[in-house]
Amino acid sequence: MKTTESLEDHYRHILQLLGEDAEREGLIKTPHRVAKAMQFLTKGYFEDPAEILNSARFTEEYQQMVLVKDIEMYSLCEHHMLPFYGKAHVAYIPNGYITGVSKIVRVVETYARRFQVQERLTVQIRDCIQNTLNPMGVAVVIEAEHMCMQIRGVQKQNSKLVTSAFTGAFLKDVRTREEFMHLLH
Repeated sequence: MKTTESLEDHYRHILQLLGEDAEREGLIKTPHRVAKAMQFLTKGYFEDPAEILNSARFTEEYQQMVLVKDIEMYSLCEHHMLPFYGKAHVAYIPNGYITGVSKIVRVVETYARRFQVQERLTVQIRDCIQNTLNPMGVAVVIEAEHMCMQIRGVQKQNSKLVTSAFTGAFLKDVRTREEFMHLLH
């Protein structure tokens, strides 16, 4: 509650600095709404992605690719605090352990709900899965549109940033990486 109130005060002050009347009818509750929204959009700082994976970690001898694709993700660019959004595709090859499919989605969500750059986000997801499940390999591809490039700066509406990060079999075996890329499309 104290965090919300403090954020509210700051957002009220920002409105005033921008030349607005923070007390006018349409804006009176805006600082509170923005404070709550920012707390939701950055809730990933208070979640442990490794704990999420371990909460549904199961012994299993399956050793083929597990792919969760088209995971919707929304994040905030740390440079402009504007949204970037798109899809994450995450695969791993189990090495004795699997995890619940929703846990992969939650790992993406946890890291995305922090101030980010897409490159770091991609690597954090990869490393978390690699370090927690110790699979034979992990592959992560993220395709995203960045509002900081669409509504300011170069103002290019149809640009997408694509990042990738691989470990193990996806890095060493071209056929495994090609299978992953084929399954994405």
